Amino acid sequence: MKKRVAMAITFLFVALLLVATTSVGLAQSDYTIMTAKTADLGNFLVDGQGKTLYCFTKDAPGVSTTMGQVAVNWPAFYAEKIVVPANLDATDFGMITRADGMMQTTFKGAPLYYFIKDMATGDIKGQNVNSVWFVVNVN
Repeated sequence: MKKRVAMAITFLFVALLLVATTSVGLAQSDYTIMTAKTADLGNFLVDGQGKTLYCFTKDAPGVSTTMGQVAVNWPAFYAEKIVVPANLDATDFGMITRADGMMQTTFKGAPLYYFIKDMATGDIKGQNVNSVWFVVNVN
């Protein structure tokens, strides 16, 4: 009897843990932009699914200069409506129309990009590529 009660309590605990974890995941996906943190890079921008966002130091504020293969390797990030957690200010985000007619989201004027080699949530393979591509530090 004690063994069945212990198993039932364990099952209930695991079920509650799964519900809590799923709820946290759902809350995060409500955001279009969030932050991630590493010891080396500090707090930086990611999309609502946790994919890293980058900036290109050769861009001028409010202007994306990527074209051709560079634009393929560094796809533009765009979200029509910006929803951010309390540690970010939605007014820091804007939109631009690129030379190719596509819309792109900006952070404090800097166009935001993904990196084609970032395959999984949490990847930061684009950090410091060619000394011109960087995660977008929020500080």
